[in-house]
Amino acid sequence: METVLFLAPVGPDGDLGRSALEGLSAAKALAQGLGGAALAVGLWGDDPKAAADRIAGCAAARFLAVKGPQFAESRYGTDALAAEALCRASQATLVVAGATSRTSRILAGVAHRMGGRIDSHLTGVSIEGGKISVTRWYYRQRMEAVLTRTQRPWVMLVDQGCSPAWTGPAGSAVVETVAAEAGAALLRTKVSGLRTAASGEQTIRPDAALLLVAGAGWTKKQADGAIHPKEAQDAILGFLRLTQASLGGSKSVVDISGAGQAVLPFMTHMNQIGQTGATPRHPKGLATCCHGEEPHVVGWRFINERRAVNLDPGCGWSRGKADVVYVADAFQVMAKVNALLAEKKAV
Repeated sequence: METVLFLAPVGPDGDLGRSALEGLSAAKALAQGLGGAALAVGLWGDDPKAAADRIAGCAAARFLAVKGPQFAESRYGTDALAAEALCRASQATLVVAGATSRTSRILAGVAHRMGGRIDSHLTGVSIEGGKISVTRWYYRQRMEAVLTRTQRPWVMLVDQGCSPAWTGPAGSAVVETVAAEAGAALLRTKVSGLRTAASGEQTIRPDAALLLVAGAGWTKKQADGAIHPKEAQDAILGFLRLTQASLGGSKSVVDISGAGQAVLPFMTHMNQIGQTGATPRHPKGLATCCHGEEPHVVGWRFINERRAVNLDPGCGWSRGKADVVYVADAFQVMAKVNALLAEKKAV
């Protein structure tokens, strides 16, 4: 009989983030699909009780926790120690976690310590005829693979945006404390602070409903023979402020900024999608001044509705890679859109 363990670190605010709740949803669905396999929850942090109460309605058979101030900070040694202790205490055969920086960093090592196997960047977990299979993409999201394993424990890291975030009633969970002794050797790494991207204002919003992608066309000479970096900045940032959208950039426009050409100074490599950049999963996407070739399209394959603005009617977007293509000047289009949004907001 399989035992499914949902693993997650507790955040600094004492709660679980969206990625963790998506991992819980995948773990719960897996347990139910196996005919009611036992579901356990494993949390670690300074004091995971509040987080356990937050998800008490998930119908887990056990809530396990490794707690203490030494487990609050993100470091490999203590995170791996806590996750291993939770896996052993639960005797889990299947371990599911949402992919975050902390879980992605440690769970391969934890799987090795347990004599198990791990699959990361999963986009789905399914059961057919009692057989578990997972899906993931290879070769820069061009090929989809379906994998099964007989090795146990089997650790599964589910990418963000691939499962619905768990929602349910809070309650009072009965939490079992799992002992884990963090020696001095594991506490050598210290977190001295947090530093955000130096872009001046927030442009990356993973949970936004809309992704705006800016291409290198914003930095080129326009119809009057001049470049207009100030107008480009006002149009793009104005749209982000009015819609609370997230900002993505093609490799070409990101490289231009990185080369010291301050045409789009707010664009960093953190914004890059496609061509080894991020693979976003926003519900909708709008590409502006983008060439639309395959490497870029791959970067937002999982976006449900894709639209583009480009002056070139022969652009790659026009060859079936976008749902709607507006053959128009992006400067003029975005100026009009921003004006309409501002007018609507003022009402």
